[in-house]
Amino acid sequence: MFPDHQTVLCVKRKRKRKEKLVYFINHAQLQGGAPWGFTLQGGLEHGEPLIISKVEEGGKADSLEQPLLVGDEIIIINDVELTGYRQEAIALVKGSYKTLKLAVRRYRHVEIQDL
Repeated sequence: MFPDHQTVLCVKRKRKRKEKLVYFINHAQLQGGAPWGFTLQGGLEHGEPLIISKVEEGGKADSLEQPLLVGDEIIIINDVELTGYRQEAIALVKGSYKTLKLAVRRYRHVEIQDL
């Protein structure tokens, strides 16, 4: 179900529990033209992944059935797999007039159940 994971140890309330850090890919299609309602940060030119750093409350990115979230990593824009450079992503977003299609990688921790 999840394409990648790694095992980590998380401590909460002095109780240890094992968790997996997993991700899933979320696809979003925003309609109606700019402004799209999110801000990007990072990129390979900064040695960081390309991350959504802000989502405008009530904006297009926030009004989706599965809203974009701060921390989502953008990996595809309008069917173009990104190289990771921020300027490339900005050019693709600005070139989207009526529709913006995104695929983002979203990370979360999932508790490992002992069997």
